[in-house]
Parts: sequence; C-alpha cells; structure tokens
Amino acid sequence: QVQLVESGGGLVQAGGSLRLSCAASGSTVSINRMAWHRQAPGKQREFVASITNIGTTTYADSVKGRFTISRNNVKKTVYLQMNSLKPEDTAVYYCSAGSVYVDNYWGQGTQVTVSS
Repeated sequence: QVQLVESGGGLVQAGGSLRLSCAASGSTVSINRMAWHRQAPGKQREFVASITNIGTTTYADSVKGRFTISRNNVKKTVYLQMNSLKPEDTAVYYCSAGSVYVDNYWGQGTQVTVSS
C-alpha cells in the first residue's frame, strides 16, 4: 500500500503562485508515475500533470507554460509549482501514484482557490 499526503493549497489572487507537495509513504518501490489532478465544483476530475520515474513529464493543455511538476526521489515527494494562476484553476487538487497507465493510489486532496 502507498499513502499520499498533499499540502500547500490555499487562497491566492489571480496572477499569483502556489506550490503543492505530495509526500508518498509505504510501498513506494511499486510507483512508476505520479500525477496531479483537479476537480472543480460541479465538474469532473481532470488530469493536470504527471511525471514518471525517469522524469518524463506530461501536462494538460490548460496548464502548459504555467505549471511545473517535479519530484524529489530522496524525499519521495512530488511538487506542482503553479504560476500565473487564474480563477478557473480553482479546484481541489489530488495527487495520484501508480503504474504508467493506472492511478492506483490517491491522496485526500488540497483546496486551491484563486480570487479574481
């Protein structure tokens, strides 16, 4: 089993920045990929960004050029640096971990609110 704990959410004005963290514990040797997703009120959860064990990153078109995903393998932590935030980025952000194709584990989520 893998446990994921997100942190770093909060309230920020449009144009501001936040950095989310996701700390993994447990059987982390089984993890090949970690990702961030988000769910806004009344909307389905959507993919935001992912990073593999070899550092390959993927981004949703809506965040390209503004968000950066990175990882610290020693700390078993994945980060999401979010710059130039927009009100439409407001959502609960979830961390996931698993194989390259399946998100086996999920965190509890952290709220990000961007005011206009």
